[in-house]
Amino acid sequence: MKPQKNLLFLAAVLILIFNACSGSDDSGNDGQEDDTETPVQTNYDISTILSKFSGTGLSYEVNGNTVTFTTQDLPNHTSPYWPETNALHEDYNGTNNQFNLNPNRISTQNIVFTITLNPQEANNKEATGLGPIGIARNGVVFFNQYAGPDQPLTNEIDSFDQWLGHPQRTGQYHYHIEPTYLTSEFGDDAFLGLLSDGFPIYGSMENDQIITNDDLDEYHGHVSATEDFPNGIYHYHITSEDPYLNGNGYFGTPGNISQ
Repeated sequence: MKPQKNLLFLAAVLILIFNACSGSDDSGNDGQEDDTETPVQTNYDISTILSKFSGTGLSYEVNGNTVTFTTQDLPNHTSPYWPETNALHEDYNGTNNQFNLNPNRISTQNIVFTITLNPQEANNKEATGLGPIGIARNGVVFFNQYAGPDQPLTNEIDSFDQWLGHPQRTGQYHYHIEPTYLTSEFGDDAFLGLLSDGFPIYGSMENDQIITNDDLDEYHGHVSATEDFPNGIYHYHITSEDPYLNGNGYFGTPGNISQ
């Protein structure tokens, strides 16, 4: 091939390459890849599970697309943390040889949750705070995986009663980890309650398999079918290891909690 033809051929190749690399970009990001994840929009409706909530001093009311739970936070099971005059008082008979009764006793609370009936993934995930972050089906509140600001449950676990709950200093009884009264009553794969963002909480089993942290996302949940939601729903699971119930915050947008 003559030198002039070589130059013409090379120029044509360069033009083709340039056109391929500089094609129109309709994304408005100057050709750079956008790593922002857009939440998946769904049509979840959790109203069908409200009838599973039942407990002493627990009530709920639906208002449009929200449900308002009002709970006295009184466990419907035995505990050494009940005052001795209460019929549900029972000395510790669990399996923890290191059990240490804390000085607090269960007392009546007034906690109100306003939760959406149509939970969605949040654009901006919020961290769970200390104190109530959800409500169990028996009206007892859930706390997150910390004993205090960034303090693990390592030592506090030794004060959990035979059903793995305990009261804090104002008498507010709560679960940080598996509420074994509920799983013994309803099953290890059962619906256990709701976090404030409206997404349900299930036990440590699914499809006859034990769920581990590795099966879940950073918020300690995943999407799959459940007995209550055969078409699938995002939901949290209780596991036997930290963070037990919740990970790096709510998957959805938390509702209002007052006490």
